[in-house]
Amino acid sequence: MKKKTPTHDLSWYIKWLATFTIIVGAVFNSFEIVPYNLFIMASGVLLWLLVGLLWFDRALIVLNTAILVIYFSGIIMHFSYR
Repeated sequence: MKKKTPTHDLSWYIKWLATFTIIVGAVFNSFEIVPYNLFIMASGVLLWLLVGLLWFDRALIVLNTAILVIYFSGIIMHFSYR
């Protein structure tokens, strides 16, 4: 199988930083470390959105935009119900 995504350019580094960030966010989710989990996951998704924009990949753009809206809604709900 031949690799189709770029390697060692800006998007490659952002992609791996985003992946690591989302893994850390998933750990925070599993231990219910609120609201840090929301901020970490939103950061990872924002980085993946940036990768989608760099690659002009509509599926990544749509998916990560929707997820980003969901996480920002969660952040707003967290701080507005206190």
